[in-house]
Amino acid sequence: MKHYQIAVLAYPHSLLSAVYGFAETFELANEACKETGLEIRITTHILHEADLKKDLDTQSHYHAVLLPPSLHKASYSEKNTDINDFLIAQHQQGAILCSACAGAFFLAYTGLTDKRQMTTHWALEGLFKERFPQQAMDTSKILINQGDVISAGGMMSWMDLAMELVQVLTNANIVRQLGKTLVIDTGKREQRYYQQFQPNFDHGDAAILTVQHYLQGHFAELQRTESMAALAKLTPRTFLRRFAKCTGFNPNEYLQRIRIQTACDALEQTTLSFESIALQVGYEDVGSCRKAFQKIMGLTPSAFRQRFVSPSPH
Repeated sequence: MKHYQIAVLAYPHSLLSAVYGFAETFELANEACKETGLEIRITTHILHEADLKKDLDTQSHYHAVLLPPSLHKASYSEKNTDINDFLIAQHQQGAILCSACAGAFFLAYTGLTDKRQMTTHWALEGLFKERFPQQAMDTSKILINQGDVISAGGMMSWMDLAMELVQVLTNANIVRQLGKTLVIDTGKREQRYYQQFQPNFDHGDAAILTVQHYLQGHFAELQRTESMAALAKLTPRTFLRRFAKCTGFNPNEYLQRIRIQTACDALEQTTLSFESIALQVGYEDVGSCRKAFQKIMGLTPSAFRQRFVSPSPH
């Protein structure tokens, strides 16, 4: 019989539904293992901050350590020395370090993820990049498994993380059984399906902000760099540099994001055809709009509408 010991860190303001959800998911996985005769069992240890030093002193060893999402920025905005030391010690003993949503901050503070790609909640990407500029990050992904580091994106991605760890410790058959028991989709998803474009207006550059406000109301019109630079009262070269610094995009990319987000809203809120929507948001070529939509959202327009719009009752 193979026994795996899993630690879930219930740090202050962590999402308790995830903390106890991990434990319950692994217990259900144990039941599935029993039913199929698989000689594997998973034991979950819920650890609070007070437990970490004791575990360091006794040199407890876990096969995986899980960091759930958080409800408050204060809990992950600064390095927590006890958690940091615990994570480093466990990783050195071979533990898989796992995070969901804001839990990624705790892993990044250790420096152990510098050569690993990670994900976190798409709305935390700006803060994460500001705090860890050298960290490879892809928030389009719900989950990224780098072997010794597994990270998951959104607030509810702890479920994806739990299922991934069950897959790592058992097999695909147990995951499928677990999915049926929990009535959840065990197929691959991407975080960008759910991502919304939220422009950054809080950068302090009044000239660029003037252009951003203008684009919010004129995104369907043809926009030239020269005219936007003139609106900002900057030379085109200076405008492009400052615009990219403030928004993270060049003007064309930024405009495309506004248009595609508006198209998403229209697909969800109206029954208009995608052809009509494409024209309304500023694309003369529907094919180009469709291509841009799929590149940014990871779904075709029809698949997006099917996923997020409930069918009308007959």
